[in-house]
Amino acid sequence: MASGAIRVADAPFPERLGRIFDGVAGVISLHAPDELAIEQVFMHKNADSALKLGQARGAAICAALAAGLSVHEYAARQVKQAIVGRGAADKTQVRQMVKYLLRVTGDFELDASDALGVAVCHAHHRQTLIRMAAGRA
Repeated sequence: MASGAIRVADAPFPERLGRIFDGVAGVISLHAPDELAIEQVFMHKNADSALKLGQARGAAICAALAAGLSVHEYAARQVKQAIVGRGAADKTQVRQMVKYLLRVTGDFELDASDALGVAVCHAHHRQTLIRMAAGRA
C-alpha cells in the first residue's frame, strides 16, 4: 500500500492543475491501477473554492482517463458511511478507521486518509456489486 499527497500550493493556478495531472499520471504509471476512485465535489461556502476544487478533480480524472482507467465517484457522506458507519463523521474519525481497516501503524496526513477512505469505500462497493451479480447468476 502507498499513500501521499500532491503538493501544488506554491504555483499559479494553471500550473497547479498541470502538476495535479502529472502527479496522478505518475502514480498511475508507478502503481498500474485498473480504476480511479475520487470524491465528488460538494458545495463549499465559497463558490470560488468549489470551482477550483472541481477543476482540480477534472485534472485528476483526465489523467486517469488518458491512462485508460475507469473512474468511480463517491459523495463525501457515502465515503464516511462506508468507513465509519455514519455520514457525519469527521476527518479524524475517518483517519482512525482507515488506519484500523488497512492495519496501518504510524500516522499519515488527513488528506492521504481521505483518499485512502475513498479507495476503501470503492473496494467495499465493488465487492457488493460482485456479490449481487453472483447472486443473480
